[in-house]
Amino acid sequence: MPDENPLILSAHRRGVTTLTLDSPANRNALSSALVAELAGRLADADKDGDARAVVLTHTGGTFCAGADLRDPPDPDALVALLRAVVELRKPVLARVDGHVRAGGLGLLGACDIAAASTASSFAFTEVRIGVAPAVISLPLLPRLDPRAVARYYLTGERFDAAEAARAGLVTVAGVDVDQVLEPVLDGLRRASPQGLAETKRLLTVKVLEAFDRDAESLTALSAHLFGSSQAREGMTAFLERRDPAWVL
Repeated sequence: MPDENPLILSAHRRGVTTLTLDSPANRNALSSALVAELAGRLADADKDGDARAVVLTHTGGTFCAGADLRDPPDPDALVALLRAVVELRKPVLARVDGHVRAGGLGLLGACDIAAASTASSFAFTEVRIGVAPAVISLPLLPRLDPRAVARYYLTGERFDAAEAARAGLVTVAGVDVDQVLEPVLDGLRRASPQGLAETKRLLTVKVLEAFDRDAESLTALSAHLFGSSQAREGMTAFLERRDPAWVL
């Protein structure tokens, strides 16, 4: 029986499966339930012979607010989800028309191509609640400009779509994200399924090497940090809408 209140909406048109994060109550945060449901939808798309590509998008003004602090996913489940995006035999595209924060940037970074509207904004906010962008570094560090990622990892500053494109987080940005995506989707529809699968395999070698090498240590780091006293203070302050005790 289909879920009466799905967190992921699925649609298919002209060879493209669109998966929409639809959890507005928590700004599409990565809850344990959303992570599990998205993983299932991706597995279905991978087996669908009619799907040439997958687009990940969102309802509301936020693509993904990061981990749901009230119902965070198990670090191993998040690793498995990010790896599923990278390993999917079909290109996965992110369509962003809003805000992306923390763990949501890992989901964005796992995609092969990312398009954003100029209204979008981005921030690695982990340091501000006493943790680090550990697990999401698996797809991000092999792909991002080192100087840019050092600045935004360490400061938690917000940056815009143009800067995201310069840093390598976003492939292309424009006022109308659908207009920006149109030629990309047209190109994918003209490509052979075999050609796409084998080309994606070439492109993801370095990213998968990072998963093989670092996933275990980074999940352990994530679990350790989230269980720390500073993280408890940071998350409590966030939920209470106040500055944590260490802010000067």
